[in-house]
Amino acid sequence: MPMKDPPALDAMPLGEVMSLLAAQKLPPVDQWNPHHCGDSEMRITRDGIWHHQGSPIGRAAMVRLFSTILRREPDGRHVLVTPAEKLDIDVEDAPFLAIELRSESEGSDRRLAFRLNTGDLVVVDKEHAIRMEDRGHGMHPYLHVRGGLDALIARPVYYELANMALDDGGTPFGLWSNGAFFPMDNAK
Repeated sequence: MPMKDPPALDAMPLGEVMSLLAAQKLPPVDQWNPHHCGDSEMRITRDGIWHHQGSPIGRAAMVRLFSTILRREPDGRHVLVTPAEKLDIDVEDAPFLAIELRSESEGSDRRLAFRLNTGDLVVVDKEHAIRMEDRGHGMHPYLHVRGGLDALIARPVYYELANMALDDGGTPFGLWSNGAFFPMDNAK
């Protein structure tokens, strides 16, 4: 069955986004502990493109499926895991890319939501924080997705966030979402 294009994030009220998230069911990858079976021969590049044996995976539905069985191990490795096997996957930066932003309200009442390159939706809150981090190639904005998995916030989306923070005019520089404040400067 072909995957439908998701509705535009800016056309959905955040209440609807929250309902979609509540209905979302992911496999319990944190409960699966099969023996390590080897390498998946897959790689996720810095720009969020998934590859198998050096070629980009062109089917969005396949990428979406693989993204649901992705897990971060305590040693930092990324693996694809099923009840029967666990395979390494090389991730150059973050496994996801935040490509679309939705904001409702302003200041400390603001709520933010992102769409990822896999179609997943993430609402920013204490558990899904925005942070600035240097992973060896300069400071970049990241969003915590789940279980140690992050999304790199795409540059145009980060510029939207920065403009919102500038419009808010707060000190320190940053944004609120769902009652939590997220600094957006390079200070630790």
